[in-house]
Amino acid sequence: MTRLWWIRHGPTHAKGMIGWTDLPADLSDTARIARLSAYLPDAPVVSSDLSRARDTADALRGDRPRLDADPALREMHFGDWEGQRADRMPPEQAAALRAFHESPGTVPAPGGESWNALSARVSDAADRLARTHRGGDVIVVAHMGVILTQVQRALRLSAYETLAIRIAPLSVTRLTLDGGWRASEINHEP
Repeated sequence: MTRLWWIRHGPTHAKGMIGWTDLPADLSDTARIARLSAYLPDAPVVSSDLSRARDTADALRGDRPRLDADPALREMHFGDWEGQRADRMPPEQAAALRAFHESPGTVPAPGGESWNALSARVSDAADRLARTHRGGDVIVVAHMGVILTQVQRALRLSAYETLAIRIAPLSVTRLTLDGGWRASEINHEP
């Protein structure tokens, strides 16, 4: 049995679509970070290569081994929509944005990636981690969309159903591989 302990990075306080934009995390709630770190197993820590995930991983690490940051664990690439708020998009983007949200999966953001492309990228990374650390635990600090792709896989949901699930900053989503992926806890806030 292999367990991946998915942690969403600390809050960024951004209001727009922030995928590959490299914003810092607010890690000022040191008591919450300490509680989260104490809750986690003694296991290697890996993160996305974006600073909000890297810095959160470093804050949680303690004496745990630190694996190299992995760009495959980045958030969805929102392309031309990076940093924009959905409620302030130009009118000419309205149809594309509606399709992106109402039919998630194959519709990419202009110049970005689709939900299915994100899911394939992250699933490959998760499977690689599971093979490398077979029978053990790995703490993975990443992003909301990244974590949701793996929740979707474990619960066998549609992309549309999955996007209704909340993943709070500094929450734990534990997924277990034992003949197949299953969710042991989702969005737990220690």
